[in-house]
Amino acid sequence: MIASYWSPVVNHLWQSTIFAGLAALLALMLRKNHAQLRYRLWLAASLKFLIPFSLLVNAGQQFEWRTAPSIAPPLSAAVAQFSQPFTPSPAVLTDPLPAATTAWPVEAALLIGFWFCGSAAILARWFLRWRRIRSDLRMALPLEIQAPVPVMASPALMEPGVFGVFRPVLLVPAGIWNRLSDEQFQAILAHELCHVRRRDNLAAAIHMVVESTFWFHPLVWWIGSRMVRERERACDEEALRLGNKPEVYAEGILSVCRHYLESPLACNAGVTGADLKRRIEQILDGRLSKHLTLTRKIIVTAAGIAVVALPLLIGVVGAPHGRAQSKPGEPAFEVASVKPGDQNARGIRMMITPGGGVGFENVSVRQVITLAYDIQNYQLTGGPSWVDTAKFTIVAKGPSEPGESTERLPNKAEADLARARVRTLLADRFQLQVRHDFKDAAVYVLGVAKKGLRMKEADPHGGLTARRPGELIGEGAPLASLVRMLGVVLSRPVIDQTGLKGTYDFMLEWTPDMGSSGTAKPGTPIALKAEEAGVNLPDSTGSSIFNAIQEQLGLQLESKKAPVETIVIERVERPAGN
Repeated sequence: MIASYWSPVVNHLWQSTIFAGLAALLALMLRKNHAQLRYRLWLAASLKFLIPFSLLVNAGQQFEWRTAPSIAPPLSAAVAQFSQPFTPSPAVLTDPLPAATTAWPVEAALLIGFWFCGSAAILARWFLRWRRIRSDLRMALPLEIQAPVPVMASPALMEPGVFGVFRPVLLVPAGIWNRLSDEQFQAILAHELCHVRRRDNLAAAIHMVVESTFWFHPLVWWIGSRMVRERERACDEEALRLGNKPEVYAEGILSVCRHYLESPLACNAGVTGADLKRRIEQILDGRLSKHLTLTRKIIVTAAGIAVVALPLLIGVVGAPHGRAQSKPGEPAFEVASVKPGDQNARGIRMMITPGGGVGFENVSVRQVITLAYDIQNYQLTGGPSWVDTAKFTIVAKGPSEPGESTERLPNKAEADLARARVRTLLADRFQLQVRHDFKDAAVYVLGVAKKGLRMKEADPHGGLTARRPGELIGEGAPLASLVRMLGVVLSRPVIDQTGLKGTYDFMLEWTPDMGSSGTAKPGTPIALKAEEAGVNLPDSTGSSIFNAIQEQLGLQLESKKAPVETIVIERVERPAGN
């Protein structure tokens, strides 16, 4: 059960891990080129931990591709993995709901607590280090040195470094010019100002967020060390490119290392970080890195385009599977008429006719969508306001068989066919586009009451034959019929956890406007009438549906939380009349 909650996180982690592996291969290929290129690769690998591929996949799904071919099963699986890295795993509402799915399991809560404690400990450690540097900055005095950022002298024995992300300050230890020659100091200053121009502190701060969030993943710490190494090497290359002598620059770095402490925070770029021995060797070598060849430029550019284009392409290709779009071969009506209905009419008519036809009168688009997808109103979200207010009359029929009677009731197969045809009609005439989603919502779980079942099992000779205000009647009906109607009455999903498989006769009667405690709900017609008459309604005035279910059927409803399937309207247009 824990896996169902954590699989989205695992999906995101393996995607980010593969991305980092590809970045490592490119960095290895570019090992003799400019360090700045490798630094950007590692920064991209870090940012991937904060940016799930699903954002690009969802962006791709916004593009219309009405003639897209069907997706092969392997690609469909890839779409599902890439497009839902942070989506909770759904629960199937037609199955009995295990107790563990109604709330976070204890094991999952413990893991979340452990995750949070690790992040809090890392953030606390960095905060204490930040306060120490902040204290040194408060005691620092400004220096008259021409630079694009303020330069201040601190009494602390800390290496020269850039402090701050958005308003950086170059902090140098007081008296450093007594330990370094002018040439050495100018070389160190060039190194630090390179950090300022490249906004290295901002990039380091972003990676600190990655480390504090995914602290348990060794790869993020390894990426951090690669970023620091290439960051310092890039500034070394820039300092040498500005004309500083390699011997003077190397001696200046070694002198700083002998007399001062390294900066305690990665987001305060200093001069002594990374593998010092290797840096000194590279500085004394005096050779500048090579420029990219045309071939390598093409490889790097193609890799960057592929990273963005592949998730977008997956989203575009997978988009038709989440939309109500008409495709060749889908069930469709032979003749269909869509006209504006009577906007002032109070009643509606929604009828499925034999042969898979429909007759809708003065219905809203929302009502048609709920019928087409066989869902309840609470499972449909989105769309403009006219989806609820505008009314339409729709008459449609499919191919009829010779001698087919229009008097009989349609069977289940014909009802399913009619729903499929209505979905096609919605896509063609209303340009409807939807996507399926899951969200945590309040549900009712139906179980057997403590006093036992009071319904009588009967032969399957009917179904739920009547639903009137305050009354449900079933004759040889499966429990699924009762569950469905209760969901309609309560405007909330009802999940069958009774384990009952037979068919039953039942009659459920209750006072429609009664709350769960047996008292009239404030503001309901029965309560308002009593208030006008000056009458106080006692608890025994009527029976709530909750009490009626327990007393008359021997069942009980319990309120819990669970993922509920929803359909989101992404696009819908008013149809042209005919």
